[in-house]
Amino acid sequence: MLAPVDVFVSTVDPLKEPPLNTANTVLSILAMDYPIDKISCYISDDGASMCTFEALSETAEFARKWVPFCKKFLIEPRAPENYFSEKIDYLKDKVQPTFVKERRSMKREYEEFKVRINALVAKAQKVPPGGWIMQDGTPWPGNNTKDHPGMIQVFLGHSGGHDSEGNQLPRLVYVSREKRPGFQHHKKAGAMNALVRVSAVLTNAPFMLNLDCDHYINNSKAVREAMCFLMDPQTGKKVCYVQFPQRFDGIDAHDRYANRNTVFFDINMKGLDGIQGPVYVGTGCVFRRQALYGYSPPKGPKRPKM
Repeated sequence: MLAPVDVFVSTVDPLKEPPLNTANTVLSILAMDYPIDKISCYISDDGASMCTFEALSETAEFARKWVPFCKKFLIEPRAPENYFSEKIDYLKDKVQPTFVKERRSMKREYEEFKVRINALVAKAQKVPPGGWIMQDGTPWPGNNTKDHPGMIQVFLGHSGGHDSEGNQLPRLVYVSREKRPGFQHHKKAGAMNALVRVSAVLTNAPFMLNLDCDHYINNSKAVREAMCFLMDPQTGKKVCYVQFPQRFDGIDAHDRYANRNTVFFDINMKGLDGIQGPVYVGTGCVFRRQALYGYSPPKGPKRPKM
């Protein structure tokens, strides 16, 4: 039986880190090949941006259509921008007669989704004199990015989040931690600490995967592979984290600028496995919560024997 996983995604400024990239990262997480009730995705908005908040709301709505499409036709990769831009024969190994029609419809839905996200970014270029106002008429709590209360919003949850076919969707939570003048917030490390604490209250999964906002999951079974090491009955409890190498799109065939980092990821890091493991590179890493806390999360009640 697979263990629950909390997935953390961190972002700061939607004008420097495009919300469309963040949306694709989130969609690739929600569509993972993993039990629905054991995935929770937490987004850290360290810039307290209303643009990011609204973009995540749009992403949650689009996920209701994208996730069942991916699982029905076994789509790879499950980030729509990368899937629709791939120059491959997308009909290969597809045998269901409705695939072409549904793919065409989904591509149109995604293009409309992109236009809505682009409109949010365009609106965010110019801040109103009185600050941003929410739909209910109240001021956005994060108008002052350096002095605001903490904000948590659950967009999709196990009780209310269902896709277009009526199936449950993974939990999706927006988090913007509190910031006050004169207090050091420790940038990304502080944001990760905040997500660890929030997730401990809401889901408290024994494993945590952290990703940057522009890193999508290019293999829907990747987390299952990590569990092969972390849940191994013989050596699993000795493993602190399992880290995946970074792979990059858009690199020329000859990689003239060494952007693939082949020596670092495929030689040096693998070589360090022999001497207690590689260094943590900041993203694409599945941690054991116990390794960070010092003790295990509480266990649920035992099931009665059949």
